[in-house]
Amino acid sequence: MTTDAEEWQRWTDARKASVSAPHGMLALIGTHWLEPEPAEPVEIPGVPGRWSAAADGSGVRVVAAAAEGLRAGAVEAVVDGEALLHPDTHAEPGTARFGEVLLIPIEREGELALRVFDPDAEGRARFAGIAAYPYAPEWSVPAVFTPYETGERTVTVPNADGRERPLAVTGQVAFQLAGEEYTVTVSSGGDRLSGVIADASSGHDTYRFRFITLPPPDAEGRTVLDLNRAYLPPCAFADHFICPFPPPGNRLPIAVRAGEKAVLRG
Repeated sequence: MTTDAEEWQRWTDARKASVSAPHGMLALIGTHWLEPEPAEPVEIPGVPGRWSAAADGSGVRVVAAAAEGLRAGAVEAVVDGEALLHPDTHAEPGTARFGEVLLIPIEREGELALRVFDPDAEGRARFAGIAAYPYAPEWSVPAVFTPYETGERTVTVPNADGRERPLAVTGQVAFQLAGEEYTVTVSSGGDRLSGVIADASSGHDTYRFRFITLPPPDAEGRTVLDLNRAYLPPCAFADHFICPFPPPGNRLPIAVRAGEKAVLRG
């Protein structure tokens, strides 16, 4: 039977493998926002084809000639003419490839963009690991989730790209650390809870904010907050990600010396 510390080490190893994969977070070299039709299609540096956002918001449209070598869809057929790729929020999202470069359409608040993942990205080549605090059981504490009586709410928070965007939140999690009571606002995704937090170590000993995920609460709202698994947001690995900052009330006055601290680069 594995211990909590061993499970944490497996999680840590899996995180490093995921972000450094050929098309992992470190491979992102650009997020290109597209104007909706009838705006003229645009060229994206280093990527074949001419790109635009479909007028009805259904996806990203590309026009390319077969000689350009762009492949799209589940069967990666060569594009010779026009192709429509559904974004990541669609039930059947689309992707395209050019050599080893992966192109992923995304949709955020009704706006469409194309993300470009290159296995030869400098960030991936320089990656030397993720600095993290050693596992410490005192940072894994019982917590209680209380959903909002009115259901999901929306708060507007700054994002890493400088824009403000709505963040859907569903309730608060209460817990104790070193005998003090704290609460943080969280969102629900599937049956799990997630949140964006900062603390007294943020921007100094750790990245400026971090993400947390909690197991599904039971019928009485009981769950576990394991800050050993506080993890770096995508924008810590590549500047082209858009990540929400912590909502009001999610900046803890204490230093959380647990979880991931920073990306190491060689």
